[in-house]
Amino acid sequence: MADLVISLLPVALGIVMSPLAIMALVAVLLSDRARQNGVAYLLGWTVAIVVVLAVSLLLFALGGIDDRGEPPAWTYGVRLLLGVLLALAAVVVYRRGHARVVAMASAVTPSDVVEAAPQLPGWLHAVASFTPARSAALGFGIFALNPVDLSCAVIAGLDIHLAAVSGPATTAVSIAFVAVGVAPIAIPVFLVLAQGERATPVLERLRGWIASHSTQLNAALLLFIAIVQLQKAISGLIGS
Repeated sequence: MADLVISLLPVALGIVMSPLAIMALVAVLLSDRARQNGVAYLLGWTVAIVVVLAVSLLLFALGGIDDRGEPPAWTYGVRLLLGVLLALAAVVVYRRGHARVVAMASAVTPSDVVEAAPQLPGWLHAVASFTPARSAALGFGIFALNPVDLSCAVIAGLDIHLAAVSGPATTAVSIAFVAVGVAPIAIPVFLVLAQGERATPVLERLRGWIASHSTQLNAALLLFIAIVQLQKAISGLIGS
């Protein structure tokens, strides 16, 4: 089980280092009703991770992975596809991510956030100020509509199934994975709940740091995850 947790850490960090998600959160926490909207955004983000991971676990269970001594060949195809996707994402993040992150850094209104994040639903363009319901939808959508975050959650589901651990261990590892993915969103929200407007300077510094540093770190991490998945896929396909 310890080996499984260690193997999942890079994948969980791929979710943790999502500049788009944190920038959108900062915009929420600097808007009207920051406390309510921040909690709603956190709930939306958490539900998205739980749903995607749970669906992945269910689909891999239906695929009969646990019933075989060796993983079926199609699992290597899944790794190959996800590895290619993440490698391409690393290139895109490195080449274009900085401009998008800078745009997110200056985002204040919901329209600004959506303008900098074109994968979000178009109806958010019309929102003049965040409500808790729409903040929750934003948190859910930024995860569920981001192919990188989705890929990381699917990889986690695949690795958990292939580890063939017990039911309680699967639950514990899944909870730990979700907790790591939620942490970077939860910490700023709890800070605002505790300090209110006094947290504004910290949020501004966080936004500035992400705009300056996160693109290269995120691209490097995605490339590392991609290489690991491609190595596993190629080794499995050659050996099968």
